[in-house]
Amino acid sequence: MKLKTLALPLLAALALTLAGCSPQGATDKSAATQPAQPYEAVAAQGKGFTVGAMMSANTVYVMFDPQCPHCGHLWEASVPLHNKVKFVWIPVAIMNAQSTSQGAALLSAANPVALMSEHEKSLLAGTGGISASSSVAPDIAQALKTNTALFNSLGVSSVPYIIAKNSSTGQVVTNNGALDTPALTRFLGLPTP
Repeated sequence: MKLKTLALPLLAALALTLAGCSPQGATDKSAATQPAQPYEAVAAQGKGFTVGAMMSANTVYVMFDPQCPHCGHLWEASVPLHNKVKFVWIPVAIMNAQSTSQGAALLSAANPVALMSEHEKSLLAGTGGISASSSVAPDIAQALKTNTALFNSLGVSSVPYIIAKNSSTGQVVTNNGALDTPALTRFLGLPTP
């Protein structure tokens, strides 16, 4: 009986680690379609909002769809690391029409961190996230299109997509899917408490 009790949380953690949202009919693209330097491409072309340790030399880029519950879990897992790492959350629109309007609301918010927290809490509660106007300013609509095209050019097919430099090794690391806080800490090469 104890083995079953221990196995269930481990299986749930593994499922969360491997979990991600994909658009319907998505397939992986070959590595040949990826930019030569994906980290630099995301840093230069992605438009998102920054949260965390603003002066950190370590920047973690997270491409997410506002309608993805796995992205919500990653958001929650990243909160304890905000004092150690600078995160740039880059919205893409791959899931449905609300992805664009909610992504636009987050990009244009006066306080995107507070709005993202509110949005993810609502999304994870099953209420669909924040309500957002379907009328999107042209520059914000273009930023979301650029983000989505960049995401597609990387050859990945699900969100959240994390691209960062591991603090311990300096190597560029990528991950498709949500991670819990301990796994995210290890993935980023951060010291564990």
